[in-house]
Amino acid sequence: MSFNGQLVLPAIRSMKDFEKMLSMNYEYGVFLDLHIGMVKSVLDLARQNEKNMFVHLDLISGLSGDEHGVEFIARYAKPYGIISTKGSALIKAKQKGLVATQRAFILDSNALNRSVKLAQKANPDYIEVLPGVAPKIIDLIRQGTGKPVFAGGLIDTKEEVEAALKAGASAVTTSNVDLWKEFSKR
Repeated sequence: MSFNGQLVLPAIRSMKDFEKMLSMNYEYGVFLDLHIGMVKSVLDLARQNEKNMFVHLDLISGLSGDEHGVEFIARYAKPYGIISTKGSALIKAKQKGLVATQRAFILDSNALNRSVKLAQKANPDYIEVLPGVAPKIIDLIRQGTGKPVFAGGLIDTKEEVEAALKAGASAVTTSNVDLWKEFSKR
């Protein structure tokens, strides 16, 4: 299983990493830790290079991660999609025509149940499960929600990427540039 043929979604933490991603054979990626003043320019540059980028709404410095933040980012910067832990932001993103990804931190069975309920209410397009090194959680979320799953967090090796994919993840989000290189070849 893959996300539009991509096994890894590069997670960008710096402009240096973004430049590396631009030179690789990836169509999709994720921006983390952006400042609001940079969002439009980096998304414009991504589009010029035929890259479809998600922005992690909760990690944009200077922007509220609520439905008003989604309205602003959708109109101002036009990302491919957003990632958020907030149901209202996910619902608003879908209304604005963005691909909505719910980020779910699965620490215990209560967090698992809350994440499934949020997915049922917000109806995101994808769910990003953290930590992604727990194949059992990937399968439980996928079965509990019926949604495609991205695995992210603490994935450092090729074997961990492959285990997440084998467990049913559609793709793996990682900021590990060595893994980008490894999976860009495929």
